[in-house]
Amino acid sequence: MEAPGGPEGPRPPRGDDSLGNTRETPRQLSREQFFVLISAASINLGSMMCYSILGPFFPKEAEKKGVSNTVTGMIFGCYALFDLLASLVFGKYLVQIGAKFMFVAGMFVSGGVTILFGVLDQVPKGPVFIAMCFLVRMADAVSFAAAITASFSILAKAFPNSVATVLGSLEIFSGLGLVLGPPLGGFLYQSFGYEVPFIFLGCIVLLMIPLNMYILPNYDSDPGEHSFWKLIALPKVALIAFVINSLSSCFGFLDPTLSLFVLEKFNLPAGYVGLVFLGLASSYAISSPLFGLLSDKMPHLRKWFLVWGNIITAGCYMLLGPIPVLHIKSQLWLLVLILVLNGISAGMSIIPTIPEILSCAYENGFEEGLSTLGLVSGLFSAMWSVGAFLGPTLGGFLYEKIGFEWAAAVQGLWAMTSGVTMGLFYLWEHSQRRRSKLENILGTEEERTALLPDEIQP
Repeated sequence: MEAPGGPEGPRPPRGDDSLGNTRETPRQLSREQFFVLISAASINLGSMMCYSILGPFFPKEAEKKGVSNTVTGMIFGCYALFDLLASLVFGKYLVQIGAKFMFVAGMFVSGGVTILFGVLDQVPKGPVFIAMCFLVRMADAVSFAAAITASFSILAKAFPNSVATVLGSLEIFSGLGLVLGPPLGGFLYQSFGYEVPFIFLGCIVLLMIPLNMYILPNYDSDPGEHSFWKLIALPKVALIAFVINSLSSCFGFLDPTLSLFVLEKFNLPAGYVGLVFLGLASSYAISSPLFGLLSDKMPHLRKWFLVWGNIITAGCYMLLGPIPVLHIKSQLWLLVLILVLNGISAGMSIIPTIPEILSCAYENGFEEGLSTLGLVSGLFSAMWSVGAFLGPTLGGFLYEKIGFEWAAAVQGLWAMTSGVTMGLFYLWEHSQRRRSKLENILGTEEERTALLPDEIQP
C-alpha cells in the first residue's frame, strides 16, 4: 500500500525540509489516516496510564513487602532495560513481523500482564515478591516496546510530511494517560485496595484490541539494507540519542522518588499525591502539539528546541527540591510550578528528536520506507529506555544516600550536559557548512580563472 506522500522507494536524500514541508500534506485527512490516528491515540493513552499508575502508591506498597527504595527503583528501571532490548529487535524485524500484528499483539500482552500485576499483593513478601515484580514488569516492557515501535512506524508512514506535528498532537493522549494514571490509580487504591487499579486498566487495554484489529491498515515493505549500528554511528544521531537518554532519565527519576518526597515533606494522602504529577503531564501534553507544529513549519527551529529544552529542564531539576545551596524553602506550590515548566521544556526537547533523526538518516543515504522508519522508531524507544532504566535506578539509590534535593540536582546536570553538548555540535556543524560553502565558491572562481586564458585565445 502506498503512503500518502507517494510510492515507497528510494528518493534523493533531502535536507532539513524533508520532513518540514507541510504544504504538500492534504488539508483533509483520508479515512486511512484517521484510523491510524485513532489506533495510535489508543496505545498512547492506554500504555501511559498503565505505566504511570504505579507512581502514587507502589513505592509505599513495596515498603510493606520489605523492599528497599533502591530495589523499588530497580523494579521501575528494569521495565526500561527490557524495553531497550525489545525495541532494538522489533525495530530491526518490523517488516518481517508486520507492523499491524506487532501493534495488536503488544496491546494484548500489555493488558494481560497489567492485570497480573494486580494480584502480586497475594505473593509472600521478600524475595518471592521482588522476583514476581521483576518478571511481570519485564513482560510488560516487551509488549509495550512492540506496540510503540509499530505505532511510531505506522504514523511516520501514514504522515510522511508532517511527522512532528502528528507525533506532537498524539502526545496529548500520552500526557492524558500520564495525567489520568496517577490520580486514578491513587483513588482506586485508596477506595478499593491494591488489585482494582491494575485490573481496571488492564481490561480497558484489552477492550481496545478488537477496535484496532478492525481499523488499523496493513503496510507492506521490503527489508532494508541498513542497520542500527550504521544509524547510531552518525555523530548527529548519536548526540540526539544522548539527549533522549537525558530527558527520559529525568522523567524516570521522578517515579520512585517524587511520591515519597511529597508524602514526607507535605504529608499528603496517596490520592492527592497523584495530583502533583498532574502539572508535569498536563503541561507536556498541551505544549507538545505546538512544538510539533513549529518543528514541521520551521525546521530550522528544531536544533534550538533541543538545546534550550534541555537547559531549561536542567534548571527545573535544580529548583525541584530546591537544591540546598540556593536557600529556597521547599513549598508545594513551587514544586507544582517547576513541574509545569519541566513539562513544557520536555515537550520542547522530545518532539523534534524523531524528525531530526529521520532527516539525518535520509541525508546519509538511508532508503525511505517502513524499514528505515522501523529503525528510527526502534532507536528512539531503545534510547528512551536507557534513560528510563538509569533514571529510576540511580534516583532510588541517590534518594537514599543524599536526599531528594541533591539527587534532583544531580539529575539536572545530566540534562545540562546533553543540552550544552548538542549546542556545541550544532555550532560546529554550522561552521563546517559555511566553510564548505566558501570552499565551493572559491573553487568555482578558480575554475573560471583557469578557463579564462583558453577562452580568449583565437
